[in-house]
Amino acid sequence: MPALPMRNPCRAAAVLAAVLLAGCGSLDSVSNSIVDTVRPYRVEVVQGNFVSKEQVEALQKGMTRQQVREVLGTPLVSSIFHGDRWDYVFTLKRQGVPPQQRHLAVFFESDKLARWDGDAMPSEAEFVSALEKHKGSGKVPPLVATEEQLRAASTKNSAPPQPAPAVSAPVAGTPPTSYPPLEAPAR
Repeated sequence: MPALPMRNPCRAAAVLAAVLLAGCGSLDSVSNSIVDTVRPYRVEVVQGNFVSKEQVEALQKGMTRQQVREVLGTPLVSSIFHGDRWDYVFTLKRQGVPPQQRHLAVFFESDKLARWDGDAMPSEAEFVSALEKHKGSGKVPPLVATEEQLRAASTKNSAPPQPAPAVSAPVAGTPPTSYPPLEAPAR
């Protein structure tokens, strides 16, 4: 059998490489279609304080820092360089939904609320509704109690206080079942 010249293995390798490279073009479109249909899970990212339109409407000039904190919560940013300014920033990033970002700046003069400025804030119902539309159920729970629910809650919570049980001296060898009050009674 005659020996094959050395060029034939190189030619075979070149032909094989050309065939493989030609196949890559068709695999590229297939792999792109697979990647387009399969998406990795992306975690929801919620940062900052959600501030509603109702909370902004509750602000009044002249409020103390503590009163503003009770209405809006702790600010996300309070800088030592801008001691009279608090920033409330809220961002929400969810898969399939454009990211949301809202900002509210609160300004103080002599530790009293002077003014506030920022984005238009949604009401609580609008915000919950927008969240639920993208989650699937579309139902917004009632955010305000009815008069009937308030009456039922007040009657349940307005039961007369029970007198404190009398403190008895423990019998030797048994642990006490009740303890004396920690504070002396007011006179």
